[in-house]
Amino acid sequence: MSPVRRLDPPTPDEIEQLAQTLVACVAAGASIGWVRVPSLEAARAFWQGVAAGVARGERLCWGAEHGGRLVGTVSLVVDQPENGALRAELVKLMVHPDARRLGLAQALMDAAEHEAQARGKRLLVLDTNTDSPAERLYAQRGWQRCGVMPDYAIQADGRLGATTWMFKRLP
Repeated sequence: MSPVRRLDPPTPDEIEQLAQTLVACVAAGASIGWVRVPSLEAARAFWQGVAAGVARGERLCWGAEHGGRLVGTVSLVVDQPENGALRAELVKLMVHPDARRLGLAQALMDAAEHEAQARGKRLLVLDTNTDSPAERLYAQRGWQRCGVMPDYAIQADGRLGATTWMFKRLP
């Protein structure tokens, strides 16, 4: 059985587990929207917002399980302007530091890319920290680099970091 499943939308228990994963990922240095490690309360509020977006049909969300817990996630923003109906944005790929190197990020990406294609999406886009392990993962999966924006995000040490924009065409 696949460790990945759709969270449609995430339940309160799943939100709690995703909040713990988010906190652990930021504490381990992930650049996923926070400069400092968020409180569990702030992480829960973030995931409640994601759940609301899923309920409204604006995004899709998947979770990856290991050891009976949700330890990874990715979302696909499918609600796009009319002229962007054939694209979606991949956001918030994260795997708990204790569950890395188990193929969960690959499985999450497989699920998101497959569903995007099934929905008629022809182009996926994302942004990620330049020269990060995530950028290398995306490149290995056939995502193409389309540009680097310098000084895009504040890093944990206070410096400004570059972001790489990437895309993947779907058949």
